[in-house]
Amino acid sequence: MKLNRGAKIAFAVASVTALVLGVAAPAVAATRTTVVIVASNALTSLNPGTPDTNLVTNSDVAYLSGSGFTYYDNKKALIRNTTFGTFKVVKNSTTDFRVQYTVNAGRLWSDGTPINGEDLLLSHILSSNAYSIAAGLGDPADTKVVPAFNAGGYGGVYDSSIVGTPTLSADRMSVTLQFNKKIPDWELYGPGPSPVHALVLMSEGKSKLGTAAENEAARDRFVKAFQTKDTATLKKIGKVWSEDFNISSINDKTNPLLLVSNGGFLVDSAVTDQNVTLKLNPKYNSGPKTSGIETIVFKFISDGTAAAQALANKEIDVYQGQPTADAVAQLKAIKGVTVIGGVSACYEHVDLRVAPASGTTTSYNGPFAASSGQKGKDLRTAFLLAYPRDEIIEKLIKPINSNAVVVNSLFTLPDEAAYAKIAGPNGVTKYTGGTQEKRTATALSLVKKYYPTAKAGSGSVKVKLLWGQPSNQRRASEAALVKAALAKAGFDVNTAGTSGWSGFLDDNSYDAAFFAWCPSSVTQTGTNANFQSDGGNNFLGYNNSALDTILHSLEVKLPDSQITAKYIQAERLLMADAISLPIFQHPAATAVNSDLSGIKPAPLTPNLVWNYWEWHY
Repeated sequence: MKLNRGAKIAFAVASVTALVLGVAAPAVAATRTTVVIVASNALTSLNPGTPDTNLVTNSDVAYLSGSGFTYYDNKKALIRNTTFGTFKVVKNSTTDFRVQYTVNAGRLWSDGTPINGEDLLLSHILSSNAYSIAAGLGDPADTKVVPAFNAGGYGGVYDSSIVGTPTLSADRMSVTLQFNKKIPDWELYGPGPSPVHALVLMSEGKSKLGTAAENEAARDRFVKAFQTKDTATLKKIGKVWSEDFNISSINDKTNPLLLVSNGGFLVDSAVTDQNVTLKLNPKYNSGPKTSGIETIVFKFISDGTAAAQALANKEIDVYQGQPTADAVAQLKAIKGVTVIGGVSACYEHVDLRVAPASGTTTSYNGPFAASSGQKGKDLRTAFLLAYPRDEIIEKLIKPINSNAVVVNSLFTLPDEAAYAKIAGPNGVTKYTGGTQEKRTATALSLVKKYYPTAKAGSGSVKVKLLWGQPSNQRRASEAALVKAALAKAGFDVNTAGTSGWSGFLDDNSYDAAFFAWCPSSVTQTGTNANFQSDGGNNFLGYNNSALDTILHSLEVKLPDSQITAKYIQAERLLMADAISLPIFQHPAATAVNSDLSGIKPAPLTPNLVWNYWEWHY
């Protein structure tokens, strides 16, 4: 999964993360102070805040190596990290709502540089369209030109609610944000820390850690550039932020400035597509005290069966991926392993492209194009009618979670209070009525309107489907079911797997995609970015002004009844236009070495590592 412009992100996650270098420990060298974790997707960047890099593995590594003002626990409760700093409302009126964020004195970056309020200012550059435009960094809403900071926070609630620029306190330890109103979930839209001195030094061509004096001077240059909107300087910093962190191999030749951070752990080494090793940060004082773990290793194993075998061989300590039914059975049979079940907040969905993705320059003239009018809409409807959601649940998900159900809302999940009120009135019955056989027959009749000779197996409509790594067994099985089912309605679905698939979500050569959204927060506007025309997760080229109006109206605090009503209105439009369908909520199967304590999987991202400081043997 990845999040993009307009996504609801905790801005600390959008900040750059880093490390100090050391001697790498072998991935299999698990000791009483080492935790080895299986991840199904490899590390692609140390900065998960760009459109192509905000993936689960990248975000997990960033979370371990970065600390800010808040985090979510395993009950979806937002917790204030008062070790790092505090924030408070300093003005509260209907048109002027101000919040002051203060970094506690003595907090340190891993290179020993003190953290202060100046390190919070980058968040504004990464999230404010108005600032980006005023500073000559580009218009983030421009679909053809990428802004200097290719960030995921543009176009969202922060951008539409913030007035002016953050105010820095006299002692430089605090910044104050002014909102044009008290917005819902305002606690989520505060700034996160970024080592701006390191960014400045890299933008000036430096490849070594600076002295204390050099670091302070570099930070001063950043603040001056921020306040004066120095386009040339900021563009150089933006290039570093957007591009230089996109590395998957880390060794003693890596620029250590890329690795400056303030989290409990620091990335120590990484081998492309194999593993990443993090070591305890000796200068960590920005979050809860750790409990004895000194090394965390992510091993990248996409095959659930292979991961289970590695756990049985004591090569790994924690496995949480996209398990197959066979893998879960193996996990439960392993002695000395505890399997924690349930569901996560991640949910699989299928999306259909209707126009070029935002920010791209190529055209889209595929079978689902909005430009083809009723034909495109009918073919989209046919594709979703024939999509084998029930079969996917029965064959792939229920063997893992016997209580699994087909998800029928794009805005809520079955374990949420409003779900029962939304699933049905939202228009999903168009895709659930009758048997799958009847829905497929209806789908074929729609295809025959434009391809009169279409029949089961005719392959009349060519569709290129994006879905994931070829080695991801569960997704490969899912794709195979899709190909077979859609063939019955006259579609020929190209289901070849794609290495590095997440970088192709905005590739206009793909007509459809299935993958998972993994929420990192609980907000009233949680799904907006996926479907609004200026939303950062809208890879589909979908533009519906009526939907935009509904979604933007959610940016004001509303009673639950009105929120539910607006969700229904929004989903009706999406279902009618045949844009997307949810499929299933991801089953959770976390297998843990029984000697390891403190693992408490959470439904929100980062669902495994959220409480790493509690881990111990």
